[in-house]
Amino acid sequence: MCYIAPGQTGACDRYGNVGGRILRTDPVTLLSRSVAAGGAVVPFAGSEWQDGMLPGDAFVTGIGSGTTYPDYKPAPFIVSSRIDGADMVTVVTEAIFSYCGVKVKIDTDRHLGTEGAVVRAGGEAVGHVTTAEYGSQMLSLGGVSHLTGHSKAEGRATCAALLALCNREPVELTIEGGSSVVVQAGCAPIVDGVPERRMRVGCGSATIGMFADQWLGLVDEVVVVDDHITGVVSEHQAGKVIGWPETGIKILGQRSTPGRYFRVSEPGLGWGGTRLTDPLAILGPWNAKKGARPGLRLLMVSTTGEDCAYYVLDEALQPVPQPMPEALRPSVALIDENCEPSLCTVLFVGGAGGSLRAGVTRNPVRLTRSVQAGETRLTVGGAGVFLWPGGGITFMVDVTRLPRGAFGYVPTPALVAPLEFTLPRAAYLALGGHGGAIRPLAGIGVEGGEYVTAARLEPWPGAAE
Repeated sequence: MCYIAPGQTGACDRYGNVGGRILRTDPVTLLSRSVAAGGAVVPFAGSEWQDGMLPGDAFVTGIGSGTTYPDYKPAPFIVSSRIDGADMVTVVTEAIFSYCGVKVKIDTDRHLGTEGAVVRAGGEAVGHVTTAEYGSQMLSLGGVSHLTGHSKAEGRATCAALLALCNREPVELTIEGGSSVVVQAGCAPIVDGVPERRMRVGCGSATIGMFADQWLGLVDEVVVVDDHITGVVSEHQAGKVIGWPETGIKILGQRSTPGRYFRVSEPGLGWGGTRLTDPLAILGPWNAKKGARPGLRLLMVSTTGEDCAYYVLDEALQPVPQPMPEALRPSVALIDENCEPSLCTVLFVGGAGGSLRAGVTRNPVRLTRSVQAGETRLTVGGAGVFLWPGGGITFMVDVTRLPRGAFGYVPTPALVAPLEFTLPRAAYLALGGHGGAIRPLAGIGVEGGEYVTAARLEPWPGAAE
């Protein structure tokens, strides 16, 4: 159904009109492990296959395979191979996904936006902020509603953002009422123009629990400022266990359990993901009857160690800034050391339903049940997936485990992702598989697919060049 002028490529950039023939612009891709370089491979790609011209560890992926959508006919490549004496079949196709999106994990202590806030790319709504997860901000982007349920501009912007993210390219996102953030899979996020360096070691309470004994004897009170749970060592159970005395400190926040406070500030880009630029703003009057005294030493620090300050109470029991004692610097540095690097993680989420299953078997529900039962292994471009329980074939995959450029799109708009279904040959035939379309691995490099292709070999991602 493509209408392409001579010498031009189609709107999806995947097919072209060459001398009056529709040709695939990308060749079928065979991923080959570089053993000498010690490159990472998916588990099933490490066996010694003996299929003629191809390397022993070759695995046919759906990358560049094309599609037979709507799948009233067999998938583009149904390949037989012998692995460790077992007769196996791998069915590969490029699946078209309107029902798809990405989940983005952004490692940062910064407040990017309120939960449920709209996320935009190029001015168009492409998703929303979802629940934060312990040191990471989470975004849910895409989905059929954004792709096809609203304006054409929104659909195009959503498709472009998803495609770039899945192909590990940077995308600038703006969050309503919040920050602008540049997201790129496997790279540090850039929040309001500033690259993030680290995510927090834990909440304020966890930081107290980890490092209380590092401060005992060096300082009289420690407050770890955090947007979620601010910790106070003298009240905290960790302090009680090691015999930390009371200090009469007063925290202006919602007290949870001893030494743990919620809502000391609104979220923001300040100390510990709060709006605070002056941590003393969360302190109330000190209580002399409970241990406050002139000369009491106070350390205030954030959950990354990025912000810290040292104070001593004066005669009026007011904290006065003082130079940080050298003896305390190693403990602050230890917080920093225990913070992991900030990264962006992009997971592609798709529902492998619809007619693509008919390209695998004449009885599509049997494929669903086989995948759910673990008999059929589903991979995306050779990468293993997390399969959601329940009905259908809904999966997630880390895009950094695929070669760059593995994802495509069609003007629907919808994303195109490579899929592989691998199972024993006997099990495949029992599913009602297209037995007559099975071809040996050695033959596909010569014969190509429905649309003329050429095979190529590529090293697995991460292998040395």
